[in-house]
Amino acid sequence: MAYRYDHILIRYGELSLKGKNRNSFIKQLLANVKLALKAYPGLEFEKQHDRMYIYLHDENPEAVSETLAKVFGISSFSLAVKTEPDMDAIVQACMESLDLSEKKTFKVAARRSDKNFPVISDQINRIVATAILKNSDWKVDVRTPDVKIVVEVHSDAAYIMTDKIPGAGGYPVGVGGKAMVLLSGGIDSPVASYLMMKRGVHIECVHFAAPPYTSQNAQDKVMALAELISPYQGEILVHVVPFTDLQLAIYQNADESYAITLMRRMMMRIATKLAQKRHCQAIATGESIGQVASQTLESMQAINAVTTMPLIRPVVCMDKVEIIDISKKINTYETSILPFEDCCTIFTPKNPVTKPRIEKCERYESRFDWEKMVDWCVDDVKSYWIHPGVSNEEEQDEDLF
Repeated sequence: MAYRYDHILIRYGELSLKGKNRNSFIKQLLANVKLALKAYPGLEFEKQHDRMYIYLHDENPEAVSETLAKVFGISSFSLAVKTEPDMDAIVQACMESLDLSEKKTFKVAARRSDKNFPVISDQINRIVATAILKNSDWKVDVRTPDVKIVVEVHSDAAYIMTDKIPGAGGYPVGVGGKAMVLLSGGIDSPVASYLMMKRGVHIECVHFAAPPYTSQNAQDKVMALAELISPYQGEILVHVVPFTDLQLAIYQNADESYAITLMRRMMMRIATKLAQKRHCQAIATGESIGQVASQTLESMQAINAVTTMPLIRPVVCMDKVEIIDISKKINTYETSILPFEDCCTIFTPKNPVTKPRIEKCERYESRFDWEKMVDWCVDDVKSYWIHPGVSNEEEQDEDLF
């Protein structure tokens, strides 16, 4: 039986290039890793200058690895066996960590971080390889081995690893500030959320619900999407805005062709107020140029006009195929295409204006007291904490504002 892994060794990604900010980046990464792995209470964590270690303490290494692969700021990680910094112990751990019953090729790569260790790296390679050759039908292949056995020797311990799992890369979420993302039930906004987090931006999400025109299924779908992307930063706060009355007021006071533009202007005003209350520095959306009639540069200009907050559109220059490819990679695609419509798709006019004029938007808006209605929406928002893998139940937080 193969030796049970008892550690995970984490290698840092882009953050290693950040010089003076390195320590704060590592501290943020550790906090994010702990949060993402909240469902595994037995874990113990240790950060060092160039590595981070997780002590598994009998937690499932495969399950932990699956979550860890989604934490930004990690270049790669390996399941590891920890042993004493002693050659006999190292050889024994290597032998026990391998399934030698099936014939394979291998290579040993030792790294002697402790230069006081009496055996140099090349000798470690030879001693471990000799033991494997004597006790199996395995053969050495230094170019393209089936199994690469990595031995790292430190002053206090040695680590044996037989795999290298790619991390998510990017920056630790939180080092790039905070943004409010408009999260619909579509394909684009979860991808935009993912791309924001990859650059180290901590996100909160705002969703606009219009019951009874939108169903509870539509809101549940958004919460499911939030749960799917939550491992990338450990948890996500989702603000659900009751949008029905404001949406109906738009249709009662404006030409139908302007409805989507006016809705998005109202959404942007509400998102701005929520972002300011939650100390965000930007707003982000899943808009892409020309993807639908309401996503032209003229429409974006009309929408931008209602806020002075920076507005980021991470997928703005991607085509639909590129966006879908990312959505499949992050496992949101199948949920995004579930047939539960959000407030924008239900109220989409037959002929939306593609080149809206700001002065015309303002003329329609002057017909009703939108400012009071926007404040009502903000006052009545319900906020939910979404955690990965802890519980499917929504945890409402009423003490945020």
